Amino acid sequence: MSLNPIRPWRSIERRKSRKIMVGSVPVGGDAPISVQTMTNTDSSDVKATLAQVLAAADAGADIVRVSTPDEAATRALREIVRESPVPIVADIHFHYKRAIEAAEAGAACLRINPGNIGNATRVREVVKAARDHGCSIRIGVNAGSLEKHLLDKYGEPCPEAMVESGLDHIKLLQDNDFHEFKISVKASDVFLAAAAYQQLAEVTDAPIHLGITEAGGFVAGAVKSAIGMGNLLWAGIGDTIRVSLSADPVEEVRVGYEILKSLGLRTRGVQIISCPSCARQGFDVIKTVEALEQRLSHIKTPMSLSIIGCVVNGPGEALMTDIGFTGGGAGAGMIYLAGKQDHKLSNARMIDHIVELVEARAARIEAEG
Repeated sequence: MSLNPIRPWRSIERRKSRKIMVGSVPVGGDAPISVQTMTNTDSSDVKATLAQVLAAADAGADIVRVSTPDEAATRALREIVRESPVPIVADIHFHYKRAIEAAEAGAACLRINPGNIGNATRVREVVKAARDHGCSIRIGVNAGSLEKHLLDKYGEPCPEAMVESGLDHIKLLQDNDFHEFKISVKASDVFLAAAAYQQLAEVTDAPIHLGITEAGGFVAGAVKSAIGMGNLLWAGIGDTIRVSLSADPVEEVRVGYEILKSLGLRTRGVQIISCPSCARQGFDVIKTVEALEQRLSHIKTPMSLSIIGCVVNGPGEALMTDIGFTGGGAGAGMIYLAGKQDHKLSNARMIDHIVELVEARAARIEAEG
């Protein structure tokens, strides 16, 4: 499906995939690309974990994953699921009983590797629990935890080994007539992850969960994720994403949305187009943008806002945004509405007035449905 037929150079043709449900959220097919994050609290601490879930959901997360390494965590999961406004994915590794307990607790999805949870009987029990309780499954292949026989075969983690691992896990589910699954092949190396995802996209129609795992701190991780996932999304690969940062889960959500917004794949909140500033600026662009990002963070209605320091590029950028402000001289600038000059405004009133304009436009859009 072409997303931008008016400007074909901005079109992205998404890979055709099956659609599954993660709770109330559709993943794959023609569904919007969903944004995920993961809590980093002690999962048995309901209050702390739920606080992170709520904060992530308020930031725009469609799905939140919670690690469930022990019985205390799966017991707590029941209350977390009950109070969460978004579907909860239970992160399972080797303990098949935790997967069954998580399904019984109401998890919308189980993140497992079927081949790591035991023999065929245990896989069958987990699949039965998922089916009985309406859970989907995410197969999570990771370059850092590939099976020994694949490392022996290929010598090191490589795209072929990761895809073979994924297909082996898929077969275990399909042998049990279970098809409500999505799959990821993550690596911390951008090249390895991208190549693995490209190969995976060719051999399965399962929805694909994108991620560059263990990407690093906020700045480095955001850059690596934008490069790796951005290229794949641009190629039409990816149905749901998680940005993995050594940072607050809310920051993962923000970066994930910015990646999707930059490609025109999702819109949420105010997209600020601003200049880096220079000696021509008629006001302090950097401080202004920082203040506006903070004061407009509550706006969920999609719209664009340009904040440009001078008249060199300001009017041209304002032509393409819903609201714009271009710096001028003598302590004032020009407000643009829908690309047209509307009124002059003093720099002193600029931030408050722009916030008022954005809030009013958001209210009008929401009232019009």
